[in-house]
Amino acid sequence: MAKRMLSRWGQWYSRVFAVECDRSTDPLYFALSKTPQERHYDERQALYEKMFEGAKCYSVHVCTDDRFQRALLYESLKNNVIPRLPTGCSVLDAFSFHPDVSNSLFRGFFIKDATNLPETAPILGELVKNSGMSVCTYVWEENSQRWWQHLLSEAEDGSAAATEKFYVVPSEIPHRHPSTLNIMGNDVFYNFEDAYKVMEQCKDIIPVSEELLKLVGPNLTQKKEGRFPVIVIEGLDATGKTTLTHSLTATLNATLLRSPPTCLSPWRPCFDSEPALLRRAFYALGNYITASQIAAASEHSPVIVDRYWHSTAAYAIATATSGKVGNLPSPGSEVYRWPCDLLRPDLVLLLTVSPEERLRRLSLRGVEKTREEAELEANHLFRNK
Repeated sequence: MAKRMLSRWGQWYSRVFAVECDRSTDPLYFALSKTPQERHYDERQALYEKMFEGAKCYSVHVCTDDRFQRALLYESLKNNVIPRLPTGCSVLDAFSFHPDVSNSLFRGFFIKDATNLPETAPILGELVKNSGMSVCTYVWEENSQRWWQHLLSEAEDGSAAATEKFYVVPSEIPHRHPSTLNIMGNDVFYNFEDAYKVMEQCKDIIPVSEELLKLVGPNLTQKKEGRFPVIVIEGLDATGKTTLTHSLTATLNATLLRSPPTCLSPWRPCFDSEPALLRRAFYALGNYITASQIAAASEHSPVIVDRYWHSTAAYAIATATSGKVGNLPSPGSEVYRWPCDLLRPDLVLLLTVSPEERLRRLSLRGVEKTREEAELEANHLFRNK
């Protein structure tokens, strides 16, 4: 146990931390130091100290490198642990990461207990028994006039005890927003095998995933598209995709396909309620099923496709990227590259319409929406992303 904690702490000490106090502004960033640093009383220092003041503060991060376990643990933390905290606690999204290093992000929460309620510490203390969690407390030291971070571990008597402590110091804003560091391979998939592997791991917790695996097969092959063109129509709901796809299909005597394909419809409600990694893998496999249908159909006629990989990626990237629109990966980022083994369309059309008209059309539909479709309607920032 001691060796494992020392190894974890060595990696922990090299990380930068971020707390999202307000999603419309940059997070507050801090790092750890073995020695105190000179305090410069600028606006950043004032905000940083205000974050810790007036409350007993904790942070909890899911810190395993196994992406499948990380997804399950974070969902459990968010849905089963955080709601148990006393109502006097305020909870903020938090990150731990290596700046600008892909797949280095650990997500978690920063907890401020303004009234230092006795129930808070035991609830969070239970988490130190899980090797995939890191729990910290933040303590003000009068002698040094500095804040310290204490990393907790399980003591011999089963209680939570501090293993080591370091000074907490402000850190510079990184080039890439930390929420974007794990997008590749967690929120967006770039080959069939990677998405299939995640679905294989689901079999024990989501029985219907086995049916999906049988449908897809481990070696879903895609012939090169046939001699007829493939046209993809993209856009948010109620931008006119259905009208245009049906019109083009009739005019060109084409085959109309959709992504996700209709064969996945029975399983969508199940996967829409699962952690993001599982949900994204499910929809990624849907694109490969659609691609195999495109390859077959384009041998005989033009093919019109209602949504494809573009929508899958856009929803995933917008959901994963926290905060403002400017936090999205920059144009040209490898996040936006096309999957290496996915059939490419010949033409993609993106339809747009004013937000007011889109909402008017949606109000006339009365159909059940997914969680993300509902957020698109309610959340202007998410819609813009």
